[in-house]
Parts: sequence; C-alpha cells; structure tokens
Amino acid sequence: MASSGRLDLPSHWERQWDVAFVSAEAASETDLTALVQTYSALLFRVAHSILRNRAESEDVVQDVFLRVLEHQKKLPAILDLRVWLVRITWNLAIDRRRRIRPDQLDEPFADSLISRTAPADQALSDARQISATLREIERLPKPERHALLLSAIDELSISEISTILHRSESAVRALLFRARTRLRERLEKHDRLEKHERLEKGTSA
Repeated sequence: MASSGRLDLPSHWERQWDVAFVSAEAASETDLTALVQTYSALLFRVAHSILRNRAESEDVVQDVFLRVLEHQKKLPAILDLRVWLVRITWNLAIDRRRRIRPDQLDEPFADSLISRTAPADQALSDARQISATLREIERLPKPERHALLLSAIDELSISEISTILHRSESAVRALLFRARTRLRERLEKHDRLEKHERLEKGTSA
C-alpha cells in the first residue's frame, strides 16, 4: 500500500505567513519569519495527527502563529520554544477536534493514503484497513491515544512528548506499550472476523 508519508505544509501557506511576519513590527529579537520556516511543517504534522484534515490543520497552525505575534516580546524568555509551539498546536487541535464529527475527518484522510495507481480491489481493501485502524485508534483510552499519535511524529522525542502531555518519560513509554499492544490485538481480532465473514459468504454462495 502506498502512503503519502510525511505531510508538509503547502508552500503557498508559508509564503502567506512570510508576508504577514515581514509586515509585523520587528520589536522582538526573535525572527518570526524564521520561526515559520523552521516550525510550520512540524506544527502542521502535529495538528494533522489529531485532525486528519489539511484545511483544518492549516487553520490551527495559523492560529498558533497568531499567538506568536501576540506574545512575541515574551518569546526570548521561553526555555524551549519548540515544545511550547507544539503544545499550543496540540491543544488547539484537540479543541477543534471536539467540534468535528470523526466521520467528517477519517474517510477523506483514509482516501488520501491510498495509492491512485492501485487496482480498484486493492484500493478498496487498503481503504478498509486504514479506516479500521483509525477507528481502533479512536477507541483507545485518551492518554494512550494521545501518546501514540505524538509518537508517530518523527521529530518528537520521548522527552518532548512527556513535556507536551505533562507526564514522566517512563509513563509515556508505558502508555505507548499499552496502546500498541491494545491496537495490535484489536486489529488482529478485526482481521480474523473479516476472514470468517469472507469464508461464510464463500460457503453460502
């Protein structure tokens, strides 16, 4: 199954924010344009891990940088700017997710991961598998689900995830172990049920 892989922020979005930051007051020593260039793709992936919708994720990242503009004079005092930005993005994405039905997000996201050159039967099978995985991720206990989603973002270390979630590193590792174990068991059960249904259809045909 082909995957879209890393999701990068569209170049037109970065250009839009370059203009906004260049026109902003340069009162802070922090280069705001450089912040956009450095962190926008990462923040987009963080938002997208929750929202699974490109437009919604872009909106969240824009909201984050609006907050940067509002607090730019305080930025030099922030000890870990990267984690601060990711935490704001994470919280805003979660807030936005509460206002959107999961079925509004999962189907388009699943479709986006399917290879456009795959045969129709393979594409259908892939879409079902991805949709099943997304459903099972949503069924995970919230702490496990959040740890698992953040761990899927390559740039984030266990230490950074622990800071974002306000948990110890050992607690994050435990959450990830439980989440992956639970997800694997549920998907294996889902696969067994599907095979059983196919066999029943075959014998009744």
